[in-house]
Amino acid sequence: MTFSTPGTFRPVILDDIRGAQKMLAGVARMTAMEGSRHLSQLVGAPVHFKCENLQRTGSFKLRGAYVRIAGLSPEERAAGVVAASAGNHAQGVALASSLLGVRSTVFMPMGAPLPKVAATREYGADVRMQGHVIDETLAAAQEYAHETGAVFIHPFDHPDIIAGQGTVGLEILEQCPEVRTIVVGIGGGGLAAGIAVAVKALRPDVKLIGVQAEGAAAYPPSLSAGHPVSIDHLSTMADGIKVGRPGDVPFKIIGDLVDEVRTVSEDALSSALLLCLERAKLVVEPAGASPVAALLSEPQAFEGPVVALLSGGNVDPLLMQRILRHGMAAAGRYLSLRLRLTDRPGALAALLGSLSVVDANVLDVSHVRTDPRLGLTEAEVELHLETKGPEHCAEVAAALCDAGYTIID
Repeated sequence: MTFSTPGTFRPVILDDIRGAQKMLAGVARMTAMEGSRHLSQLVGAPVHFKCENLQRTGSFKLRGAYVRIAGLSPEERAAGVVAASAGNHAQGVALASSLLGVRSTVFMPMGAPLPKVAATREYGADVRMQGHVIDETLAAAQEYAHETGAVFIHPFDHPDIIAGQGTVGLEILEQCPEVRTIVVGIGGGGLAAGIAVAVKALRPDVKLIGVQAEGAAAYPPSLSAGHPVSIDHLSTMADGIKVGRPGDVPFKIIGDLVDEVRTVSEDALSSALLLCLERAKLVVEPAGASPVAALLSEPQAFEGPVVALLSGGNVDPLLMQRILRHGMAAAGRYLSLRLRLTDRPGALAALLGSLSVVDANVLDVSHVRTDPRLGLTEAEVELHLETKGPEHCAEVAAALCDAGYTIID
């Protein structure tokens, strides 16, 4: 996802964020701060979740969108607004526009998850499906803005957007005044930049750590180069932070105020999402779970108390299912294997009986008899099992071998 440079803007200061906080009173919720016992044990200090996944529209995006649209002139409001997004920004713009009585048009890519499309429509936007990738969708939105005079609402590269997102930082300091480290996911950088302005102005001793997915990490090379650098190939499940070029406005702020930017693997992201669901009972999208992934990857690197910002919870149910299986596999709790057995009555039942003895939960079984690789009296079975962890996986495999089964892979 690459966005064009919006031009030169004024710097964002603490007063802007305080003004945004007053503007958002009664619009955006002060979301909950929840403790995590599991992560606190790993880190060796208190760890708290700032739950923006429970914000209206399911993410922090409402904050910036509302402040940006509220700041438009009467003439600009009359022309309406337009945005391009596959999800969270779309919903934030749609609801903010409805609350302010402004007409909104949101362009979304053809493959956008249906629940996000439906939610954007329900919040009042005129949704137009255009393009197969977000860059094509963005181009369509910008063309619409040029033709109609509608104001393009950038997802991160504008001071008003950054000021709105920075209100999260003020809430963190109010809810957890003893915080020493704040961990936040970074896509284009609007959220991290806003939090950095607010927090460093009031508590310069607090360490700010940004997190990007390894397959979509534009900030590390950009910070090394000293200017925003585009990356062409983006590959991550965390579509909320899947941005190919840092925004010019947030980049300067992040370069000056954010202490460190880390990257996390896809395995770490899926494990983090699984932890949020199982341990905290919180539905979090992969981008929102990126701070948790960083904590899981290197827990001793963070000085506590730590606040991990769960930035969003809008995840497609089908994607959630795939991610959870991936997370279980990464945690050693999902075992796939193939083996051969004699094709005779009761053979499959005996195999399943062996698995029940070692308390392995069978999720799926594929029983093949007609493959030309098999002998006349052979059958091949592919098993997908839920286990209790890596040690249990080894125990299951050993039990099958002891029972006389040959594991192919």
